[in-house]
Amino acid sequence: MEDMNALSETEFTVLSHPVFPNYNVRIKKSTEFCDETVKSYTGYIDIEARHIFFYFFESRNDPDTDDVIFWTNGGPGCSSSLGLFMELGPCRISDGNGTKFHRESWNTNANIFFVDQPIGVGFSYADYGESVATTEEGAKDIAAFIFVFFEHFSKFKGRALHMAGESYGGRYVPVYAAEVYDQNAKLVAAGHTPINLTSVMIGNGLTDFYHQMASSFDMQCTSASVPPTSSIEDCVYMKRMIPRCEKRLKRSCVDTFDATDCAEAATFCQIHLKSPYRKSQLNPYDISKPCSDELLAESLCYPVTAHIRAYLSRPDVRAALGVDPAVPANFTSCATAVGTAFRAQLDSFTAATPNYIGGLLERGVRVLIYVGTYDWICNWVGNERWTLALEWSGQTQFAAEPLRPWAVGGDFTKGRAGLARSAKGLTFATIDGAGHMVPYDKPKEALDLLQRWLSGDGF
Repeated sequence: MEDMNALSETEFTVLSHPVFPNYNVRIKKSTEFCDETVKSYTGYIDIEARHIFFYFFESRNDPDTDDVIFWTNGGPGCSSSLGLFMELGPCRISDGNGTKFHRESWNTNANIFFVDQPIGVGFSYADYGESVATTEEGAKDIAAFIFVFFEHFSKFKGRALHMAGESYGGRYVPVYAAEVYDQNAKLVAAGHTPINLTSVMIGNGLTDFYHQMASSFDMQCTSASVPPTSSIEDCVYMKRMIPRCEKRLKRSCVDTFDATDCAEAATFCQIHLKSPYRKSQLNPYDISKPCSDELLAESLCYPVTAHIRAYLSRPDVRAALGVDPAVPANFTSCATAVGTAFRAQLDSFTAATPNYIGGLLERGVRVLIYVGTYDWICNWVGNERWTLALEWSGQTQFAAEPLRPWAVGGDFTKGRAGLARSAKGLTFATIDGAGHMVPYDKPKEALDLLQRWLSGDGF
């Protein structure tokens, strides 16, 4: 199907492919709920009894030639509707009056997917309670979906694909991208067009728990981003706990993985290095703003999420999107059961994730790590730490590069946007004054960052 315009607005078209006989894609036009200036589509990736929901928006510029972006939010267990309606999508929901056009959307120059994954997240569902509890399990589903989509909508064949995500996406995206890359060898052998995996983009990601763990001290107890927020007493205590935490993590999670000992080490670090932050009653996603425990539990410190939930709970919206009746009537931004299942498997405490990044870089896939400087939970200090420690052939050259300032459009008369270091395909960039959700706080800077990356102009 060369032209997606042939799809129906009222019924799903079902796509399948013999390479993946257990996978179908249901897709329909859904044109009026978000951005009427572009064509948009919604649907499900059906994996037998499991069903993953997605949105797809064509580029505002030239959908027939522009790159494709795959986007996922994190959690684990949080819907990518947060990225769509709050951060980087073609429309935003800021109140109870529905969607509003978003000028700095990432589909300004790219076609983009927003995917509710894994099973049980957002509008995704399972027929008989099936679930996914590790990133590696989820990777096969995403890679198969991407192939089936590109095969059927042939105008996208060979188009550059950028796999992007935020927060726990720092764990998801490297593994998913590696699965796409490795799957290509099998596709080529079978005579099919490989996926043109061009880059990985991770915003405020959780990628290397070992090197990122201690950075909470830097954010609370030094002027890494704002003046110290914790008491001297707490900071002295945390400083003493860092070596003990790192020693236990290295022994039980990194050098040799022992589930019981690793869980105990993680709990120890959480209690002594993470828990003291809540005394400040500051937003863990933006250290410059207050956030009570109640607001954190209700809306992740962002009341706008309540408007998104209300909108996606409306029967008329669900009907327009083609949401399956099996999905519960009240929309949930983050699925507790999914997060609990991933934590029970200690999915975030695998030492392999940075190695996926190294493997992608060695194979010519570019990697962008961007971080808002006001985020505490997946902060810039920890992210810089692991990028410098990453073992790969470009490590020495990357570590030797200084952090250089960058500005929107290269115009420093309007102020600095952040700092960046780049070498051999790996880029680390900060965005001044942004929290965990960079496009939400700094939409102009985030779009400029993206456009630099897609064009290959660099920093």
